[in-house]
Formats: sequence, structure tokens, C-alpha cells
Amino acid sequence: MNTYIAVDIGASSGRLVKSSLIDGKIQMEEIYRFKNGFSFKDNHERWDIDYLTTEILKGLSVAKKQGLTHCYLGIDTWAVDYCLLDEQGQLIDQPISYRDARTNEGLQSFSQKMSLEKLYEKTGIQIQPFNTIFQLFVEEKERLEQAKTLLLIPDYLGYVFTGKKVTEKTNASTMQLLNANTQTWDEELLELIQVEASLFPPLVEAGTVLGELLIDKFPEHDLPAVTIINVASHDTASAVLGTPGYGENWAYISSGTWSLLGIETTIPNVSLEAFQANYTNEWGAHNTIRFLKNIMGMWLIQEVARMQDYQYSYAQLAELAANEAAFQQFIDVNDPRFLNPVNMIEELQAYCQETNQVVPVTPGELARCVYDNLALCYATELKQLEKLSGTEDKIETLHIVGGGSNNRFLNQLTANATQTTVIAGPGEATAIGNLVMQMLSVGEFSTVEAARKAIENSFTCETYEPEAFEASIFVNYLKTMQR
Repeated sequence: MNTYIAVDIGASSGRLVKSSLIDGKIQMEEIYRFKNGFSFKDNHERWDIDYLTTEILKGLSVAKKQGLTHCYLGIDTWAVDYCLLDEQGQLIDQPISYRDARTNEGLQSFSQKMSLEKLYEKTGIQIQPFNTIFQLFVEEKERLEQAKTLLLIPDYLGYVFTGKKVTEKTNASTMQLLNANTQTWDEELLELIQVEASLFPPLVEAGTVLGELLIDKFPEHDLPAVTIINVASHDTASAVLGTPGYGENWAYISSGTWSLLGIETTIPNVSLEAFQANYTNEWGAHNTIRFLKNIMGMWLIQEVARMQDYQYSYAQLAELAANEAAFQQFIDVNDPRFLNPVNMIEELQAYCQETNQVVPVTPGELARCVYDNLALCYATELKQLEKLSGTEDKIETLHIVGGGSNNRFLNQLTANATQTTVIAGPGEATAIGNLVMQMLSVGEFSTVEAARKAIENSFTCETYEPEAFEASIFVNYLKTMQR
């Protein structure tokens, strides 16, 4: 019986999840968890990549203490951020976070050299100021001159553990440097940002075996033998793979710090309409396209909780919200002002003051404001998605996966606002997608459909049917969005 470990690292935490396939069901156990976050150092908000490396090794040591002698392992993280290596293969400095302010003016400066519409037509990737192309556009020239190799975060971790340098495709697509048609580095874009294609290691498919863990390199840790597999290393790509949807007319929301709402397809949509709606065509596992919209997501409530020193759990905030009057404020959850404000509560309140709306004050009012508007945003984008997908068929089922799927209050709000059946769960979709990619790679499953059937049979999901919803709410919401 094979044992698999998913290393799943998000913006606030990471964990190692151990799994085996037993009698056709996926068994999972979290064996190690650690905190993550960026901090201001050397003039930028930075991740501590050395810390992440050490924490993964600690987690593997736990697995060894549990009696594990060999396993397969895959690593997924967030997208777009990167590490630069020098001629000797050494890290130049700690990677800068996509929430750093350095790209605030980058998008506008870039657009003076190439229209954003042309950029989208080339790449099919949603225009976001923190995309890798804009990070590299404003990158310090001295660092780029010193750099011999660029590795995205999960690829860098894989390099540290195996000595092998690759660029996994699902994550690479988020960089907005790959041509959607040729599926190779776009030479015109590289020339514009003054970066050589040789900076990037070879592109590889999700499911490719990377190599063996170099145990002798880490003598301070007691480690099992590990075969590392390139999974769909962008966490959203893993989450979509871990969604138990099949057939037609279904969509997903991968609900975490970000909410990614979309469908799985095989042909990129780089139309003017898709560009204007700011949809993205990220690459998925097994030659799929994740046609989706990137929505600010649970980051809003995470920051509201943090600004209150975590006096209330997320479950408590949802309970408080349920007791407040509905739809007292309409906000654009995707407004850039909410990307990384000094104080999220004050930013939400300022938005409401500026738009002459009721200002939320109590924890319950603030939570209600966030959840109401997330649901309205989901509903608006689901209608847009139906229009852009080129089918007249209504999306019949909306799968919500990831940590946000545990929020029953928001799930029901979403079912109501979208007037669509919501199936919530599994909450661990990213880790599950990581694990089933490994299982597919070694032949435990023959197809993605078989893997998703196993996911459906292995994990409990909850169904939410839509309740009555007043159309006037949308009218008022859209009026506010047009201001």
C-alpha cells in the first residue's frame, strides 16, 4: 500500500497531510501544521522561504517517527511569487510577497508599453497588479542581473529537496508570461520586461516525477525515503482537481483567502468580453483550462478577525452575522483598496462613508457586510460566467470547496443569491487534489473521473437549495457597483 503526503501551504499556514487509498476510499490524516505569513524586511514584504523548508522537513520527521519509511510527496502553494537564484544555485534573498506595494504603479507603467488588452489576448490571464509579469517589470535590475534562475515557490521547494529545477505548468500559467496558443514563453513579453527565457527552467506537466529527496543533505533531520512528484502546484489547480464535479453544467468556487469562481474547460477564452470581465484562463491538470474569476474572498473576514485580535472565531462571526439585518451595505469586494489595507475594518467603514451607506460597527455588522457582498459578488460573476462560457444552459450546480466551504451561513447566502444548488465540500479540496494527482501519477487511478468518483465516495458534502431572494437587492447592489 502506497503512502502519499501533500504539502499544502497557504498565505497563513501550511500542513502535511498523509494519505492512502484503502478499499477505493481516500484516507487522510493531518500530521503536521505550521504558521506562515509575510513580514516587512529589507524594504519589502517578504516570505521566509528558509523557514518553510525547515517546517516541511520537521513534518517529514514526524512521519518517520510514526513508522513511515517511504512515501510519495507533492507540494502546492499560492501562485505568482518567485525565488531568484545566483550562478551557484543559491537563493539571492527571501522572496517578495505579491501583496507588497512595489507593483502598485507597475501595471500602469507596463500599459504605456503594451496595451492590457493585447497582453490578455496573448496570455488569457486576468489582469492583476501582482502578476509575475508586473513583479518582474518593476524588479530591481541588479537582482535580475545577478539571477541565473527563477523558480516559483513550490518549484523552489522541490529544488531544495531534490536538486532538480523545473517550472510546473499550472503555476507557470499564472505568471502571465506564457502564450495561451503556443503554450511557451512569449518572446515579445520577455523582451518588453527585459528577461531572458533562459531564466526559467523547463516546463513540466503536473504528474511528472521530480526526483528523490536528498536525505544526506539534511543530516539534522531523521527522514523517510521520499519520491517527490510535481503535482498541480498552484493551490487552486489542486483544489479544482479535488472537486467532485463531473458531467456538464457545474461550476466551482475554491473558497479560501481568495475565492476562485469558474468552470473547467479545454479551450481558452481570450475574447474582448472575457478581458473586460477580467476572467482568467489558468492551466489545469491533464490539459484542462480553469476559466475563472479571482475574487478577494475570505481575506476580508480574516482581516476583520485579525483587527479584533481574534476575539471571535470565524464560526462565531458567522453566527453574529446571521443575527444582523441583511444587505445594509453594498461594497465592491474586489476594490484594490481591500488588497492589503493597514486596517480592514477602517477601510470597510471608509468605503461605506464615502458611498453614503450605513457604516457597520459591531463585529456582527462587519461580518454581515462581508458575507452579504461576497454572496452578491459570487452571484454576479456566476451570471457573467454563464454568458462568457458560450452556452445558453444555466449552471445547475455550484461546488464550493476549500476552507470557506465550512461556512454554512455563507453557503446558504450563496445558494440564495445565485438561485443555484450549492454543494459544499470537501473542505480539504486542495490537499485532496494534491494527493490524487500523485495517485494518478503512480497509477492508483486511471482517469480524473475515477479519482473524482473516489473523492465523492470518501468525503461528506452538504447540499444547500436556494431560498426566495428579492430581485431588488441586486438592483441596489449593481447601482452601487456602477458608481
